[in-house]
Amino acid sequence: MNTQSAMNSPRAYDRLNHVHGQTDLRGHQDNGPTAMVVNGHGVRFVTDEGQSIIDGFSGLGCVSLGYNNDRLAKAAFEQMQELPFAPTFYGRSHPKVAELAHTLTSKAAVPFEKAMFQCSGSEANDTMIKFIWARNIARSQPQRRRMISRWRGYYGNTVAAVALSGQPHMHANFGLPMDDFLKLSTPNYYLHAADGENELEFSARMAAEFEKTVLDAGPDTIAAFFAEPMQSGGGAIRPPEGYWDAMQAIIRKYDIHFHVDETVTGFGRTGHYWGAQAFGLTPDSTTCAKALTAAFFPMSAVMFRQDLFDDLMKNSDAAGVLGHGFTYAGHPVGAAVALEALSIYDDIDLVGHVQKVSKPFLAGCEALMDHPLVGDVRGIGLFCGIQLVQDKASRRLWDPKLKVGTMVQDSAHARGLYLRSIPPDRISFMPPLIISKDEIIEATAILKDALDDVWAEVRGRA
Repeated sequence: MNTQSAMNSPRAYDRLNHVHGQTDLRGHQDNGPTAMVVNGHGVRFVTDEGQSIIDGFSGLGCVSLGYNNDRLAKAAFEQMQELPFAPTFYGRSHPKVAELAHTLTSKAAVPFEKAMFQCSGSEANDTMIKFIWARNIARSQPQRRRMISRWRGYYGNTVAAVALSGQPHMHANFGLPMDDFLKLSTPNYYLHAADGENELEFSARMAAEFEKTVLDAGPDTIAAFFAEPMQSGGGAIRPPEGYWDAMQAIIRKYDIHFHVDETVTGFGRTGHYWGAQAFGLTPDSTTCAKALTAAFFPMSAVMFRQDLFDDLMKNSDAAGVLGHGFTYAGHPVGAAVALEALSIYDDIDLVGHVQKVSKPFLAGCEALMDHPLVGDVRGIGLFCGIQLVQDKASRRLWDPKLKVGTMVQDSAHARGLYLRSIPPDRISFMPPLIISKDEIIEATAILKDALDDVWAEVRGRA
């Protein structure tokens, strides 16, 4: 490519004009994009340099059906021709969003009568925060504003959702988090268990911390507890034995609204339709996104019971309207794509497929426990977290300045596998849900080679 062509290339435009989220801005300004994806098929995407890469992170945990699907493309095309847009404000509607609300609530992990649609998981969680506050105002309990979540949890990047999230780098230099957002410890048994403490004892300690937080704040000030069934933003952290039983006992004891965020865990990721089913959770409300449309269209949903809707109606009666909504909420194209995605999941028995291939997937990941860099491997379905350590015996982590996890991520990418490194040096591995056994074998072999590459570079520093 000549100099003039390079200056007028997509990479140059991206470096000069495009601001990226969750990105080292100075590094991008200096070097441009780490990858320019131009097309994809199945579980692989292709870069502008011609490299074909297995997507071991499902885009951002959303590409459930891979990078091509004729049924989803047809559903979007036909809806664009028939009705490309219709608002859902002022009581207006359209057939696809009405059908989607009915279909989605009928598939919920627990009985939910109501659904409302947004464009992202962030918007969905922000919506639920507002609705819980509105519910408490309708019940003459305006003091119940405090939200409890966990460090390393992730609920989005809108202001309230990111305050709810336990991601310090997303708070830094933004004046966040806001008041009334309380945090509990990350349920990472491997890194945070005391010497000799078994999983049930660790879980009991986490629940005791939860109860102390409630009592210190005042039970009558607590609005809700938000949680992912299995934390994604913390690096695919599977909760230890007894954790959810102990935590839900505190929820019930103090009558706390339990909101379960299924943005990542919904629609088969855990080998169950919902993460709540995988871990025996009984939510009072739920958010979902990502695989709702298999990433073919930006769309999310909140689902909740009639009793919360009744409280929203009280506020609507007082104000004359429910003062909330987004222009593109319930978009006809998104609704059509979501309906088709849900139909495909049923037609191909996606959950059954995940249950089948999760066995070689988890076995391949667990085999990495023999590697000198790997301290812990825990997962479920097609969702696995791999903890890298400097010393297995003491569970000592590497110096963060070395960015050992990023080194593994980059080596895997160069070899043809996209993964995500999440501090502290955790590898999050969650491929598209349609991945085959042969592709799993190929992907885990690449990961093993990437670990070998990095070990060869850092072993002298151990």
